[in-house]
Amino acid sequence: MDPGPTSRSVLFGFLLLVSLILHVSGNLVFPVSHKFQGRRGQWSLSELKAHDIRRHGRNLLSVSSSAVDLELGGNGHPSETGLYFAKLGIGSPSKDYYVQVDTGSDILWVNCIECANCPKKSDIGVKLTLYDPKDSSTSQSITCDQDFCTSQYDGQLPGCKPELLCQYNVVYGDGSSTAGYFVKDVIEFDKVSGSHQTSVTNGSIVFGCGAKQSGQLGKSSEALDGILGFGQANSSMISQLAAAGKVKKQFAHCLDNVNGGGIFAIGEVVETKLKLNMTPLVAKSAHYNVVMEAIEVGGDVVDLPSDTFDNGDKEGTIIDSGTTLAYLPQVVFEPVMKMILSKQPLLKLHTVEDQFTCFQYSENVDDGFPVVTFHFKNSVSLSVYPHEYLFQLKEYVWCSGWQSSGMKTKDGGSMTLLGDLVLSNKLVFYDLENQSIGWIDYNCSSSIKVRDDSSGAIYYVDAHNISSASGILIGRRLLTFLLFVICMLLQISI
Repeated sequence: MDPGPTSRSVLFGFLLLVSLILHVSGNLVFPVSHKFQGRRGQWSLSELKAHDIRRHGRNLLSVSSSAVDLELGGNGHPSETGLYFAKLGIGSPSKDYYVQVDTGSDILWVNCIECANCPKKSDIGVKLTLYDPKDSSTSQSITCDQDFCTSQYDGQLPGCKPELLCQYNVVYGDGSSTAGYFVKDVIEFDKVSGSHQTSVTNGSIVFGCGAKQSGQLGKSSEALDGILGFGQANSSMISQLAAAGKVKKQFAHCLDNVNGGGIFAIGEVVETKLKLNMTPLVAKSAHYNVVMEAIEVGGDVVDLPSDTFDNGDKEGTIIDSGTTLAYLPQVVFEPVMKMILSKQPLLKLHTVEDQFTCFQYSENVDDGFPVVTFHFKNSVSLSVYPHEYLFQLKEYVWCSGWQSSGMKTKDGGSMTLLGDLVLSNKLVFYDLENQSIGWIDYNCSSSIKVRDDSSGAIYYVDAHNISSASGILIGRRLLTFLLFVICMLLQISI
């Protein structure tokens, strides 16, 4: 039966409205959510710390703009979520893969179809997909005699023949490992095309095809499709972008643990205060290492042995957004914790999971505990507020995010590593072209300015907060249901 012009107008208006809603929420910028999204109360603090320990142990993309926008989601607070991951479209036709965004590793890899021991499901709440090179019309093998492979191993491997695939193998601190071979395929990503605007494009990248995983990488409790490395090595995504001459070797992140999500952008950040607060990276370091010179707690300098930071020019302090907690050498950890807790001498401390110092506290932690400030070379400082280094385990129960570091430097000393607990609510800028890094306190729910190197134009890149990796799918299912109901009401055959 014909519903008549009035009913058709109502239906058309509804469809237009829904289309606009989906256009806003269904773009193709890499959607990012936290690793432990939706698992509050279902994971242990030991599991979180074990993940950090594994993290500590551990191309050519065609871009027509000098800036790339990577959407963030979730929250970095240990009691709520965990690390961040992105959704990448890989292959032709494109399929979705969920990969951890990691500034401490140097390649992108995903689990592949021939992997017998890869997890089939994830407790994180995402659908896992195994990459099959044969299913993609744009997939290319990387053989051991090609430039990408020889650059990974400083020359051609013994016994290399043109038909042999280029292998990779990564072993993590807890003994977990990933092994496989390199392939090249098309990925989808969003470039910055104007202020508050992005446009979808694609390009080719060399990445690892994981054929064998061991340890925690094979368990469903922490399973993802792979890892997206943002380290300094030539194999990392940022290095490949820069080598192609498409972007400057610079990127920034602003992690929002107040409202969730934040900002992640590749390109030059335009912020005067930030440029005045830069400290040099330690030369020839595998990670983003800086030289620490002193620590203050509540304005008082921590009394440390004179040689505490003497190893700074060799190892330094690691800045790592892929780690959740913050790790201090025992010689630093003990006096820092003593000075923090001295502000509340009546606290009754207890230990959770044999490693986390916790206590009951019903007041505002920012009023009752001191600010911890780290001082680095070039008079650069980083202040960490109580609501950032303390996390709420449950109502009125707080725990400290400071951990004693069991990790050792090459010279046998303990390592200092500052993760998301310290870096949250700060705009952190990695200027790899000038080998420096800097940060300022920032509203990570707002936006930042980046420069388009090809045109010189300055564009705003907005914060994102993806509440769920499956939000778009749910929205589409809801749309289908609503359309069905309306069509039934209007007696339209669908």
